Amino acid sequence: MSTNTAGTDGPVADEGSTGSQERDRLTVPQGLAALSLDALASVAYGPEAIVVVLAAAGSHGLGFTLPVTIAIVVLLAALTFSYRQVIAAFPNGGGAYAVAGRHLGRRVSLVAAASLIIDYVLNVAVSVSAGVAALTSAFPSLYADRVVLCVVVLALITAVNLYGIAESAKVMIVPTVVFVVAIFAVIVVGLLRTHPATEPTHPVASATSSVGLLLLLRAFASGCSALTGVEAIANAVPTFRSPRVQRAQRTEVALGALLGSMLLGLSLLIDKFHVAPSNSKTVLAQLTDAAFGHNIGFFVVQIATMVLLALAANTSFGGMPVLTSLLARDNNLPHVFALRADRQVYRHGVVVLAGAALVLLIGSRGDTQALVPFFAIGVFIGFTISQIGMVRHWRVERGAGWQGRAALNGLGALLTAVALVIELVAKFTEGAWLVFLVVAILVGLFEVIHRTYRQIGLGLHLGEVPGPPQPQHSLVIVPVGAVNLLTQEAIGAALSLGDEVRAVTVVHPDDQDPESAQRIHDAWNAWQPHVPLTVLTSPSRSLTRPIVDHLRALEAEADHDRLVVLIPEMHLPRPWQRLLQNQRGAVLDRALRRYTDAVICRLRFRIDVPR
Repeated sequence: MSTNTAGTDGPVADEGSTGSQERDRLTVPQGLAALSLDALASVAYGPEAIVVVLAAAGSHGLGFTLPVTIAIVVLLAALTFSYRQVIAAFPNGGGAYAVAGRHLGRRVSLVAAASLIIDYVLNVAVSVSAGVAALTSAFPSLYADRVVLCVVVLALITAVNLYGIAESAKVMIVPTVVFVVAIFAVIVVGLLRTHPATEPTHPVASATSSVGLLLLLRAFASGCSALTGVEAIANAVPTFRSPRVQRAQRTEVALGALLGSMLLGLSLLIDKFHVAPSNSKTVLAQLTDAAFGHNIGFFVVQIATMVLLALAANTSFGGMPVLTSLLARDNNLPHVFALRADRQVYRHGVVVLAGAALVLLIGSRGDTQALVPFFAIGVFIGFTISQIGMVRHWRVERGAGWQGRAALNGLGALLTAVALVIELVAKFTEGAWLVFLVVAILVGLFEVIHRTYRQIGLGLHLGEVPGPPQPQHSLVIVPVGAVNLLTQEAIGAALSLGDEVRAVTVVHPDDQDPESAQRIHDAWNAWQPHVPLTVLTSPSRSLTRPIVDHLRALEAEADHDRLVVLIPEMHLPRPWQRLLQNQRGAVLDRALRRYTDAVICRLRFRIDVPR
């Protein structure tokens, strides 16, 4: 039985958004900047990942760079088309999680969600560390401070996303445009050149000159790291302006076209200039040097790459908070993750994502290579589940041309599953097995939370029509410490809540002022609130124990139906003034909830403090 005890949390997708709320959502260019940087920036390391594997077979192996890239682009096209359909079928976002939840069962959807969460966190950590690595490569003196730089970059990106996703997208548009233009400039200028402006590293003779199927599959799986982030747009459909589905679909197609074009163009240059991997210079840097020469154009491309790698983390900040909000809506995460701030930001999801990435960055000491073995595995789990789910979707819907769509999704499922298996085999000893362990832990956590919400729903009798309200005789107890304005407000509120009101105060026999009990009696009698005051003695100077014992004695009495404790507290106007409060209300609240069955009301009364 599915229950929802979110109370006033409200729906995840608000179709009645006001004009100001719509302005806080994404357009197509903003969507590309906010949700596609991960995929776009992957051209900095995706083609190099292919070259590194094929270089084991020397120049003959590098000759297969273009065919492998074409295969990856074909897979990219299949994924782009698939996720375009996912957007239309699941306009509330969620991607693989939503697809699996409808067509493959709840448990499979939780596996998809867990794998995507892992990939989102790793993407933030890898993107930030890679961007900082590019910076420290240009300025080696900063290498010792790389962890601090990673934390600073992460803090800046988090702060921008907490301010609002539309605002963060506006910040990302300029570097995104500069990077895309720079990469296409490298491709066009390089293809027009008859000879490289600067000679790149060429392949050396290799003892392994044959190119087998396993080597090609490893190159394909490594190059598929360029596809991480393709699913983020489908996960974050609710963050787009109306019409959301059409805007999100156009953004997905634009991402597929840009990424596919850049991958093919760079692959053509690798083949043309016979580029081999180098320990001192990335493949992209070698291609830029070959196209432009070692001049200002080279440094513009390098700086743009460095900036975009650091900002690529923004893809996760756009996608994961929406995913966690959907998990919360389905009672698989605390409902607080479904709450939006004023600027349409799921702040709790943003903060948790930043915190998890911070742990990885500090644990890895900002080393990208320490994180790479875990990267992309999670997203391929999600890819495969989503593709299989969409095959079932077409079989159920059976609209016009469903066989062709199902066949395409089936091919995508096969390709992504093969890539996933190869990734696992190649990276298993490097720690890839940890991804499956964390997925299992997350799924177990989701199940515990869901079971708890189901039990809460049973306790609240959700789905049942309750009986008519019955009036009950209530006894209200008000703990007081003195006779003042706060006491007056508390007694007034208590008189409106219950049939009978009593005040209680605690005194200590060893006080330096032995007449304190008599003074509060005299003040109470002089005030004459027509409410009895009970003075409790605490030899141990405990505030909570005498009140708990007093309430237990009252609970044993049969002259009332409900026992209510109203704890009055001050609400001071300035945050620093609130630090001066003694927090006795919180201490008493915890003790009463633990040791009594009384209904606890903590009321904060605004107190004006004269300047």
